Amino acid sequence: MWGNSKKPKQTASIDSLIGQNTEIRGDVIFSGGLHVDGKVKGNVIAAEGEDSVLTLSERGTIEGEVKVPNVVVNGTVIGDVHALSHVELAAQARVHGNVYYTLIEMAMGAEVNGNLVHRAAEKSVVSMPKKESGGASNT
Repeated sequence: MWGNSKKPKQTASIDSLIGQNTEIRGDVIFSGGLHVDGKVKGNVIAAEGEDSVLTLSERGTIEGEVKVPNVVVNGTVIGDVHALSHVELAAQARVHGNVYYTLIEMAMGAEVNGNLVHRAAEKSVVSMPKKESGGASNT
């Protein structure tokens, strides 16, 4: 009724949790919802074809690249963030790397030590067929 909202549906469900006293060394590949309170030394990647959500709490740290459709950061990321759909940087967010986004929300106090790089939404890119040249046009 109010039009199409570009904000994605963010699920409240958490399928996986990395606790505050846990350190993961290596890449984390997940689907669904992942909540990180601990430390990940490796890349965090969402499985392809999933509308996954990564939530990094103020106690959490990721040292590696993040490639997830929907990202909520309130902790520290040392590496690039590739959010294919939506990225939210909360007040305690600290990103030491580039942020690639389609839609971004940034709270006062959030910090990005790198570039903010906008990407066009893949669904909104429409290629028009080329007109054939040399023919008579019907008007």
